[in-house]
Amino acid sequence: MAVEILESCMVTPGEATPSHGVWLSNLDLLVARGHTPTVYFYRPGPGTAVFSPAVLKAALSKALVPFYPLAGRLAQDGAGRPEIHCTGDGVLFVTARADATLEDLGGFTPSDELRRMLVPSADGGDRAGILAMFQVTFFKCGGVCVGAAIHHTAADGLAALDFVNTWAVIARGVSGEAAPRPWLDRTLLRARCPPVVHFDHAEYSRRGGGSKTAKVPFDSAILPMSKAQVDALKAGGAGGKKLSTFKAVVAHVWRCACRARGLAGTEDTRLYMTADARSRVRPPLPGGYLGNAIFRASAVAKAGDVVSEPLDAAADRVSGATARLDDEYVRSLVDHLEQVVSDAAGLRKGEWVMPETDLWVISWQGLPVYDADFGWGRPAFMGRACLQFSGLVYLVPGPDGDGRLDVVVAMEPKSLARFKELFYDELS
Repeated sequence: MAVEILESCMVTPGEATPSHGVWLSNLDLLVARGHTPTVYFYRPGPGTAVFSPAVLKAALSKALVPFYPLAGRLAQDGAGRPEIHCTGDGVLFVTARADATLEDLGGFTPSDELRRMLVPSADGGDRAGILAMFQVTFFKCGGVCVGAAIHHTAADGLAALDFVNTWAVIARGVSGEAAPRPWLDRTLLRARCPPVVHFDHAEYSRRGGGSKTAKVPFDSAILPMSKAQVDALKAGGAGGKKLSTFKAVVAHVWRCACRARGLAGTEDTRLYMTADARSRVRPPLPGGYLGNAIFRASAVAKAGDVVSEPLDAAADRVSGATARLDDEYVRSLVDHLEQVVSDAAGLRKGEWVMPETDLWVISWQGLPVYDADFGWGRPAFMGRACLQFSGLVYLVPGPDGDGRLDVVVAMEPKSLARFKELFYDELS
């Protein structure tokens, strides 16, 4: 498939915006130092209505007024600590045309090719430090892809979705639909002085690490689960105990991965999970918090125990890892990171090689991933354009809110085929 660039321009805030630096929290500094590439696919709709680049650019300009830090640039303060300079320089907006139909893609499985064709890249030059980039690609069938790349240091998944969905509300122009205003102050997650660390934050150590350049080759796949399959898994607890969707699916994925990879029973396997601090801290972070409130938690066990125990035992391990994540845990973590953030290279997500014994699960359950209706309907699919490393797993709800779930997985090629077999064998 060939993609032709029709237009590439900067879109700036539609009004004058404040010019200042935005302090970044330790959670901002320990996420992947790069753009998160996502894709929204829209199927051809009835009638002749088509996506209008002019409407999208005008709405984007308006959305950047309250979200003005995203129109700035990633830079450093006087002490060399990264911060956002609110310059109003704008975001990249690209219009493109593909010589193919959506069906020609053969599905929306994440890949480097999907990212290269449909999501802009920051390749230096006038894009150095840019925080947000978008590409609208028109397909021969009338379908459209909106590719987004928002810098992870500037926004986590929920904050990025808040921006894209605000842009969509403005583009839709529906009266009475007020776009929420973002909360820009990140000092709510500032470390205490002096730091007080009460927990062992093993997820932010260099344990099991490898060199940044020695990444394990991997393939990606999307494994759809029907509501009936999810419900059957949730009912798999001992004594009729019903498990939550997250705990049941994560436990199932963990068990299948240990088996597919052929791990020795005596090997340690660590399951990383991404948690959200917004509702865990006291008081909770304000709605619309623009920044990173996500952090890592983990459970560790012998691979032999994970595969031999019943599903609810693995689910209990997941539960034990997440139950303690309260306000004091988050504050302790932020204080711990204060002591290591000056030498954070290798600690950020994607900067170390996760051993083949481990998994990292990120859940998008409950996130408004399908709310980006720009006036031409909701997306038929939304997801990552590509995955970062082997062992990364995303749980993504279906577009219709009917209980379906996509398990998006990156794994070593030799293990992925076996993982797929085990994944569905255990569900039947």
